[in-house]
Amino acid sequence: MSSHQVLNFKRLDERATLPTRGSAASAGLDLYSIEDLSIAPRQRVLARTGISVAVPVGFYGRVAPRSGLAVKNGLDVLAGVIDADYRGEVRCALLNTGDDAIDLPAGSRLCQLIIEQIITPVPEWAEDLDETARGAGGFGSTG
Repeated sequence: MSSHQVLNFKRLDERATLPTRGSAASAGLDLYSIEDLSIAPRQRVLARTGISVAVPVGFYGRVAPRSGLAVKNGLDVLAGVIDADYRGEVRCALLNTGDDAIDLPAGSRLCQLIIEQIITPVPEWAEDLDETARGAGGFGSTG
């Protein structure tokens, strides 16, 4: 996928907004809400965008938090893998980690979609795995 390749979106709802980049070099495309949202502290919501996307084979779409909403409001994204063969509505699983309600009117930028290249190896059982310097050292074992 070159830097000038097109990513096709389908409008599923007339209120949908085509995703946009905050700047020309932004990794993510901002996704917009089609409904007013009020998210209470510690509450999860599945926010609608009204769009679907055709992610190219060999890539996946990662739905990620927007830095501003995460830092200022404690808004996090809980899940967000969009496989190349998925054609349903893109939704944002949002969690308010803060102590105050977050109100976002329809048309607000909720999260961002980042397209990442992947490999899809076939899983197999193996008798042994290659040795590494770290070996079986656990989380935090490298200092």
